[in-house]
Amino acid sequence: MFVRRKTFKNKDGSTRTYLQLVENVRQDGRVRQRVVATLGRLEDLQDGRLDALIENLARFSQSTWRRLEEQAERLNVRWSKQWGPALIFERLWREAELDKAFEALLEDRQLAFDVAEAVFTMVLNRLTDPCSKRGLVRQWLQGVYRPQAEQLELHHYYRALDVLAEHKEAIEDRLFARARDLFWTEVDVVMWDCTSSYFEGRGPEGLAAYGDSRDKRPDRPQLVVGVLMTRDGYPIAHEVFPGNTADKATVETVLDALKRRFHLRRVIFVADRGMVSRRILQAIEEAGMEYIVGMPLRRHRAAEAVLSQPGRYRKVNDQLQIKQVTHQGQRYVLCYNPLQAEHDRQAREAVLAHLKQRIERGQAKDLLRNRLLARYLKALPQGALVVDTDAVKRAARYDGKYLLRTNTDLDPEAVVRAYKDLWRVERAFRTLKSALDLRPMFHWTERRVRGHVMVCFLALVLESLLLRKLRQQNPDVSYEDVLHDLSQLHAVAVELDGEAYLTRTELVGQAYEAFKAVGLRPPARVQPLPRPETTPAG
Repeated sequence: MFVRRKTFKNKDGSTRTYLQLVENVRQDGRVRQRVVATLGRLEDLQDGRLDALIENLARFSQSTWRRLEEQAERLNVRWSKQWGPALIFERLWREAELDKAFEALLEDRQLAFDVAEAVFTMVLNRLTDPCSKRGLVRQWLQGVYRPQAEQLELHHYYRALDVLAEHKEAIEDRLFARARDLFWTEVDVVMWDCTSSYFEGRGPEGLAAYGDSRDKRPDRPQLVVGVLMTRDGYPIAHEVFPGNTADKATVETVLDALKRRFHLRRVIFVADRGMVSRRILQAIEEAGMEYIVGMPLRRHRAAEAVLSQPGRYRKVNDQLQIKQVTHQGQRYVLCYNPLQAEHDRQAREAVLAHLKQRIERGQAKDLLRNRLLARYLKALPQGALVVDTDAVKRAARYDGKYLLRTNTDLDPEAVVRAYKDLWRVERAFRTLKSALDLRPMFHWTERRVRGHVMVCFLALVLESLLLRKLRQQNPDVSYEDVLHDLSQLHAVAVELDGEAYLTRTELVGQAYEAFKAVGLRPPARVQPLPRPETTPAG
């Protein structure tokens, strides 16, 4: 049995060639060829299907298996380590010129280890599998292909944290300048948001304090971290505060940073209700900046006057109607969402139905301890509790509404768009908080804690860069799916006849999307394995 090429001529003079599996048979005393199977057109089979067919047929050949077994004895697989995330994030690290930043900042210092590599390794760990610095060296790094880090020891990572704490502002300033060159001609709108994280122990004196815990752990001392972002969610800078610092108090610090460090022609500061006060708005204006801030509609002293102003809402879309109001020289934009209004109405009706049931059972007094429920109750002269219909009517006035205050000259619709950008940043902040997840936090000195937070901030920067590039290339791609598929790309070290080679596993799922997004070719399937450096670590 053998393979034969059979060529046919078409009417137009062109030819087509087929591969046939044939065998010799004897008929009437003569040897003839009988076609067992036609495998297909030769040019179609050469796209890889012929190789797959040969490989499948070889499984049934005893001699082929014996030959493969002999070859396998010459092949030794030494190890397999995760490779994908390191390739992608190192590309972004260099695009952000963080490698050059450390070279410039440390050119006058004689350090016996690679600080930039130590920092990048810690950042990569935060992005993929956050752990303590001891865990990074003893466990995590053993399963990641990062030959540049092989000469680093635990104390190098601690010393790198000190360098980060020392040069925090200089690194952020260089990052901002680089990002402005890459992405923006002008930055005008900036957002500020805060998060908190608690310590696994007492924490450093001066930072660790009990406060409003976003992690629902009021029993643990914590710190507060604020992040300054552009309107599309790119981190500009961060600040670290004691754990008992109120969000409002952090704004003055970021205003000082904007004035002192970033040369911006126009700044519109956007913040939510919990971030503003009369003193802060005055400070923003004195700094020559503009603002768009959400106001606590139910508690704002001018709310009733603003709501009572005549004028019709202008419809922007099915979920937004807006009305501009000027009161006592201040400019407001009143926003109304009909869908949210219906949701608010239904929620209030459910609360009122519950209140009436409790009143009928004589259990209403227990509800006075709940501030949200107590506002709908009033006491009669004889002491009985009833539903306060006037309070219900007042509450209905706020259904689906929120209030913005601004000193900009933007049209009302642009003001609302900028504020909605803050919502998107807040959602991005929650999504990206995995990179800014400060725990585990086992450092006991303020300098090390600040260095640790800087590592998390740099992870947030690289994650933001990858998200931006993925959105530009394919908005439907999921960052989480891409990172998961990237983690399946492994480097595999093999030895064949005494020679060492580096191979890689296949790209799976959406891993290639990351390589395409950052403009990087996947590594070659086989290449010589670099010999480990013998230079002793300092």
